[in-house]
Amino acid sequence: MFKELFDNLEDKIELTESAKKRIPNFFSTKKLSKKQFLLQEGEYCKNLAFVAKGILKSYTIDDKGQEHISLFAMEGWWVSDFKSFIVDEKAILSIDAIEDSEVLLISRSNYEQLLVEVPVMERYFRILYQNSLVTKDRRLISSNTHTAEEKYAHFLKLYPSISQRIPQHLIASYLGLTPETISRIKKNIIQNN
Repeated sequence: MFKELFDNLEDKIELTESAKKRIPNFFSTKKLSKKQFLLQEGEYCKNLAFVAKGILKSYTIDDKGQEHISLFAMEGWWVSDFKSFIVDEKAILSIDAIEDSEVLLISRSNYEQLLVEVPVMERYFRILYQNSLVTKDRRLISSNTHTAEEKYAHFLKLYPSISQRIPQHLIASYLGLTPETISRIKKNIIQNN
């Protein structure tokens, strides 16, 4: 499982052999079955999770019982209710596995200690947070300005490898569309090709 983490780290920072030996000591591993929760709304988020295998979704459920997906986390992605993790308050997000998955978990105390003992990790997480902010800004702009067809086309372009692994109704939830709208868009794409 650590190969995926090291590949991800080395895409963004340079790691010494000493750092590579130390980093695994800060993590624990967990296997999740399909539909198994990593975190439920109302719990305290005790860990950041790195997805080594599989896909998880992060979401809220509204008063009508509708699921609103904020993130799909596939191999090489991190997922958590970050505010809950940082300020130790109850999570507003739920996170569960879309398919059988394996994650590396780091607790808040281990996260803080990792940043002290392996200082280059501070740079790694800063890069992640910057990228996350840019992605959220772009998603908000897209949500407010693009048509349903444009949203779906953009999703397929950004995430071609996971669009075949995720059920259509979940993609619809992520895009703020109905499954029927996704079906119509797909039908139009087929007809136009």
